[in-house]
Amino acid sequence: MRLTQQTNYAVRALMYCAVNPEKPSRVADIAASFEMSETHLFKIMKVLVDANLIRTIRGRNGGVMLARPAEGISVGEVVRAAEESFLLAECFDSGRKDCPLIMSCGFNGLLHEALEAFMEVLDGKSIADLSEDRFGMRTLLNLEVGEQPVVASA
Repeated sequence: MRLTQQTNYAVRALMYCAVNPEKPSRVADIAASFEMSETHLFKIMKVLVDANLIRTIRGRNGGVMLARPAEGISVGEVVRAAEESFLLAECFDSGRKDCPLIMSCGFNGLLHEALEAFMEVLDGKSIADLSEDRFGMRTLLNLEVGEQPVVASA
């Protein structure tokens, strides 16, 4: 299975917002950080707003922020919102009946089972899990770093 660029960008944008929760993030800054098209990112932002994953803040200091805590946004939820189709094979499309085995083939059932397992793994991780190294990510994204977190020694 291969996820689309839209999903990749959606996850990256949410991670950007997760490591920058203090203030709204500008779409232009997110696009520049990941060297992606602003126009394409704006389309993805609409999908994320419609899925209640981000919220927009208007005005001079506006931008986008997570609609809820990063811990409450599963990667699976993002993938479901961003992907238009989960057709792993032609036989997933109920309108296609060109395979003579469609009614008795075990392949379709196996692929459905595999897709469910794939989504279960993604549902088990949140945007916060992907953004654990906040200090390192902020450095790589050229955001203000602040103080490095203190790690307790054993």
